Amino acid sequence: MSGFLEPGLLVENPARPDWGIGQVQSVVGNRVTVNFEHEGKLVIDVAHVALFPVTGRDGD
Repeated sequence: MSGFLEPGLLVENPARPDWGIGQVQSVVGNRVTVNFEHEGKLVIDVAHVALFPVTGRDGD
């Protein structure tokens, strides 16, 4: 499930748009550490939470 995620990738959680854009910090199995603009650093279990790559932004 976390196969496309890698450090440096910009992602968003559509269920929590208030968190803003996040940058993947690390990926260990299904546990992905993401540093979000407005929520800070969180560990997300991508088996239960969908993260989507951000497209159409600078750096893509």
